[in-house]
Amino acid sequence: MKKINLVLQDGSVYQGYSFGHHEDVMGEVVFNTSMTGYQEMLTDPSYRGQILIPTYPMIGNYGISLSDIESNEIQVSGFVVRQYCETPSHNNSIMNIDKYLEKNKIPGIHGLDTRSIVKKIRNYGVMMGSITSNKNIQSVIEKINSIESYDDYNFVSEVSSSKKIIRRQDDSKYNISVLDLGVKNNIIRLLESRKCKVTVYPFNSKSSEIIESNPDGIVLSPGPGDPNNLSNILDNVKDLIFSEIPILGICLGHQLIAKSLGATTFKLPYGHRGGNQPVKDLYSNKVYVTAQNHGYAVSKEEIPTELEVTHINLNDSTVSGLRHKTLPVFSIQYHSEASPGPKDSEYIFDEFIQKIISKKESK
Repeated sequence: MKKINLVLQDGSVYQGYSFGHHEDVMGEVVFNTSMTGYQEMLTDPSYRGQILIPTYPMIGNYGISLSDIESNEIQVSGFVVRQYCETPSHNNSIMNIDKYLEKNKIPGIHGLDTRSIVKKIRNYGVMMGSITSNKNIQSVIEKINSIESYDDYNFVSEVSSSKKIIRRQDDSKYNISVLDLGVKNNIIRLLESRKCKVTVYPFNSKSSEIIESNPDGIVLSPGPGDPNNLSNILDNVKDLIFSEIPILGICLGHQLIAKSLGATTFKLPYGHRGGNQPVKDLYSNKVYVTAQNHGYAVSKEEIPTELEVTHINLNDSTVSGLRHKTLPVFSIQYHSEASPGPKDSEYIFDEFIQKIISKKESK
């Protein structure tokens, strides 16, 4: 096995062994606390530009299944694990994770102390890093510090569809437009299971094009990166909000709804990534365990007057949900579609459909 290193921006070096594709790569180093769902994590567009560390020590024991893919390619830049399983056991598995990474040209490193790395990120915050075979560590650190920061790059332009996609559904009752900021397959599946015909639009589509298609509802999807890099589409988002068409914003979509109305966002120290994030509904007083994957949040000190906070994260009291006081617009900071994670919050899609029904009945 070839020895390689994970080098962090602060000069920390962790030695391990190469698996998957053999190539040097750089990205923002983050961790996810989910015990399962590694394939959904790898293919989640919200991880674009990041080197991912699962906190669970054994990865790959149930192999790779076509049904667990959340986009058309692996989205992470690199994968860091304590140990991976070479001989998985599952009736749906078509290959092991080593071959899957190699096929998709994604480098991995295993056999290092992932707990130590996660503790560093937890204590000092996320930072850029590199999976590398270069033995000149100082030159690697200099290269890491010379590249464009993760915060300054528009990753949505890489993961969004390049053209409008219409998904046919014979028994559809509702026409839904999805603004693709990095939409996951399970969002589409859950909408279609509720008899929705889904049309996916590129992230930079004009609001007029979407509104003129006369959708019953609009979904602003999750996606990667800092919402501040998408200021060029905020006017489009604002137009969609004031069209009075029911809107659901998820994760990055939630942040863009808030920003388009005047809110600000900030970067979290080490993000919320995992399937065990407790969120409280401030109106029902119920607590839901949610799946989350984001590094930024809406500042609760600068919520526009036309919005009200509906959910908070119980770990750090950050804003986890908003709704407009007069328009059929609401948003959540967590992943109601899970994949991976608990399905406690799938009811959000039912609430969205109910807003559509109410809007139709009011006409």
